[in-house]
Amino acid sequence: MHSADIVMVSVDFAQIEALQASGRWDEAGRRLAQEARALERAGADLIVLCTNTMHKVASDIESAVSVPLLHLADATARKVSDAGSRTIGLLGTAFTMEQDFYRQRLERHGLEVLVPEPAGRADVHRVIYDELCHGVIREESRTRYLEVVADLIQAGAQGIILGCTEIELLLDPDHTPEVDVPLFPTSRIHALAAVDAALAGSA
Repeated sequence: MHSADIVMVSVDFAQIEALQASGRWDEAGRRLAQEARALERAGADLIVLCTNTMHKVASDIESAVSVPLLHLADATARKVSDAGSRTIGLLGTAFTMEQDFYRQRLERHGLEVLVPEPAGRADVHRVIYDELCHGVIREESRTRYLEVVADLIQAGAQGIILGCTEIELLLDPDHTPEVDVPLFPTSRIHALAAVDAALAGSA
């Protein structure tokens, strides 16, 4: 009969996307830090930032609150390591794949991180923003993603991190038999890690 006590702030993504596109990450960090402080004031014992890309400003949030931020990349890296994978492919926005804030966090856990070639990165990013963020699911985009995944596996990836929350709309670990390595859905991993942290009293 139990359910979680949850305090949530849902931020208008259009505003965040505009800050991303114009490189105004400091402003985005201040905005999310402000929302995290509001959550702490409302009684939150633990903060989860439900987006991969915006973990670029995780340190702004961590410095703004006294309660822990459960870092999505840490939770994902632990899951990957538990599965026995050491070389991992990363799909996500261009920011996540190309900048070091996310890859370096994974590498701290002893993982080798592979990203797609430039054309693959461009297609993965485009599908996220032009299709998935709008709720558009196209079979041809799923086919293209599977091609990118196959290239990563050919390059040595022992698993694939679905490093954007929207990608799980397109590639489902339970329904993608074409992929013969594990897929790591970060939204699911992060949510379960938050439950574990709360129940363990570590928040």
